[in-house]
Amino acid sequence: MSSTPPPAASRARPGEPLLSVRDLCVEYVTPTGPVRAVDRVSFEIGRGQVFGLAGESGSGKSTAAMAAMRLLQPPAVITGGEVHYEGRDVLAMGEDELRAFRWKEIALVFQSAMNALNPVLTVGAQIADVIERHENVSSAQALERAAELLALVGIESSRLRSYPHQLSGGMRQRVVIAIALALNPPLLFMDEPTTALDVVVQKEILQQIAELKERLGFSILFITHDLSLMLEFCDTVGILYAGRLCEVAPAKELFANPQHPYTRGLMRSFPELHGPKQRIEGIPGSPPDMRSPPSGCRFHPRCSVAIPVCDQEQPQLITLAAPALARAVGAETDTPDAPVGQQRGHRVACHVAAQTAGSSDV
Repeated sequence: MSSTPPPAASRARPGEPLLSVRDLCVEYVTPTGPVRAVDRVSFEIGRGQVFGLAGESGSGKSTAAMAAMRLLQPPAVITGGEVHYEGRDVLAMGEDELRAFRWKEIALVFQSAMNALNPVLTVGAQIADVIERHENVSSAQALERAAELLALVGIESSRLRSYPHQLSGGMRQRVVIAIALALNPPLLFMDEPTTALDVVVQKEILQQIAELKERLGFSILFITHDLSLMLEFCDTVGILYAGRLCEVAPAKELFANPQHPYTRGLMRSFPELHGPKQRIEGIPGSPPDMRSPPSGCRFHPRCSVAIPVCDQEQPQLITLAAPALARAVGAETDTPDAPVGQQRGHRVACHVAAQTAGSSDV
């Protein structure tokens, strides 16, 4: 077997997104009634793109990703929307088609490697199991491929016989990434892939993911609550609040010109590495109880710039004026042939931002 797999194959046509999610809704069935955790969320991931979903814990990030892979279990129910992968309707797939689809087309890197790995099986057996279940290979061939995958993520092949508890946190995370890459999928979902790792190991893991992406050509849905990490790693970022997208923009634009008050609050909550010391400000209040969310804009009870319409009418995602935004960040505007998901469109769901569209002073 070759030590380096070929680039991830994609059947998406030029101009067609690899993954398209439209108006996705997910509800949890409770004794007191359904609770909508994901509310009409829409995004696209183009080939070779890293799309990030950020937000506080409980905002719906992981639920949206699990729904797109059809991995949700009761009491979670997909109640609306569309998910298309290379033009195929994921929500209409049968069980056999789903088994072939998962890991081969989209693989998931879980947020807790220790919980994701089976504690009573060696890491080699766990990687080989994925390969044997999807490809017609012998056990010896699967183990050989497992050794190559460990080498790909920077782990010696002698660790094939190690159990998860015998590895460091960073090594366990690399094993989970190796399992996700076992079938060379075109798209990876990474759910908090650096959680509980120290900042040095975190940086090493992200650098390795970026290098593997360039070598193998896969796309990424990157999920985290760490906006500073996401702005550095992603091409485009979507900000979720209480199950709804409140802002979507290219990462550089979002950093230079955040439009939603929630996004600005998130960005003020982490320290600058350079420049004078500044007081770190948190966002006042707490996320809403999803069993009885506030009317209108769900952020308005915590928002310092809210106006009367904010508690009366739900804001819709609007596209801000591209020329004004381009001037604000010193960039060019969209071109019709820009790659899918990488255009410079900047969308925000905010009544205040809508009144001053294109302005950096909202």
